[in-house]
Amino acid sequence: MRGDSVFGDSGLDIFNDKKKKPEPGNGIGVNAYLWRAALDTVSFMPIAAADPFGGTILTDWHSPGNVENERLKANIVILDRQLRSDSVRVSLFRQVKNPDGTWQDADVPEGAARKIEDAILTRARQLKVEQEQAL
Repeated sequence: MRGDSVFGDSGLDIFNDKKKKPEPGNGIGVNAYLWRAALDTVSFMPIAAADPFGGTILTDWHSPGNVENERLKANIVILDRQLRSDSVRVSLFRQVKNPDGTWQDADVPEGAARKIEDAILTRARQLKVEQEQAL
């Protein structure tokens, strides 16, 4: 009879008698589907930094389309290895150009960050379904 392990729920598996289901993206510290989906979702923006072990993606400033007097920046943090709605957080920043050519912080439209989070979650679910169908 096995008691509780001091090594946590998974215990110390010296005899390799615990069969683990392989998780995709085991080499990174966060959910692989969320990570790939986040990169896909903000692929139109230049990436300033990306850390798959810490789960952070920082974009550089990007001017959408033909708009030269406005720019956006995003910070994405993946918080968990689980594919859940509270496992991703997006922070958006917006600046507008003053007549003198300097940039000034401006309000981000309400709900914009949530829309990007939803797009990431939708893409992550698509990636998971595609992976499961391929097996």
